[in-house]
Amino acid sequence: MQPRTHPQTAPQPPRSALGVWLRPLAQFERGEDWRLTTLHDRKDYLVIWLTKGQGRVILAGQRRGIATHTALMIPPDTLFSMDLMRNSGAQVLTVPADLAVDLALPHRPHLLRLREGQDQAEMTHRLDAIHREQASPLPHASDALKAHIALLSVALRRYLDATDPAPRPSASVRLSEAYCALITQHYASGMGVSEYARMLGVTTPHLTRSCKQAAGLTAAAILSDRALYAARDLIERSDMPISTIAAELQFGTAAYFSRFVTKHTGHAPSSLRKRATHKFT
Repeated sequence: MQPRTHPQTAPQPPRSALGVWLRPLAQFERGEDWRLTTLHDRKDYLVIWLTKGQGRVILAGQRRGIATHTALMIPPDTLFSMDLMRNSGAQVLTVPADLAVDLALPHRPHLLRLREGQDQAEMTHRLDAIHREQASPLPHASDALKAHIALLSVALRRYLDATDPAPRPSASVRLSEAYCALITQHYASGMGVSEYARMLGVTTPHLTRSCKQAAGLTAAAILSDRALYAARDLIERSDMPISTIAAELQFGTAAYFSRFVTKHTGHAPSSLRKRATHKFT
């Protein structure tokens, strides 16, 4: 897909006292496409509301197309990536994991297309209310914010209840999802695909075929993508020595780590860090 443009945006809205944060997509990824296009997982709950455009998403081991008026519900520790077409737009709501549980946001990952105008308007209304309250100076703003997220949670669960039951996932999708769940726990362990296959009770070729069928990527590519996100995040957001990052992610040697990063990004780790430093200073 064509890379998206990043228009000049207003300053980021402040994160609320509850840790809730609603932002436009461009501010969420901070102008860095790789933060969405590279497979990763997060510790917070995400609700992504696609307001314009279309693209593809890999969510919990399955690749699917997405279009305008699609809501994605992404619980913590769920592997995902998004690749959107140029000029696409979305709102991204970040909710701390414990608050998401308290407010009963759907506990499984979901991709839901809202086709009725009334439902689309309600979704936009719920998010607008959250946006107003997250920076509100008024008393009891945190209580109001929790109430609005609770109403969003109810709306999302109602939408899901109203949809036809999804067919049982294929064996390939189930295996790919199980593999992705293991990766979120062990991507920094240094384990290879064959070790994951043993943990899942299947052969390495079978795991690779299943991931390719379900997610469009081989098992090795999925594992490499998650490791790449972790590597690039530490390179660009910390001052940790490159050799320490390599050891932290179980790459064996700094030289091998450097070759891995260069192969997948086109830039050496030191160059990525320098570019990031210049960008945000």
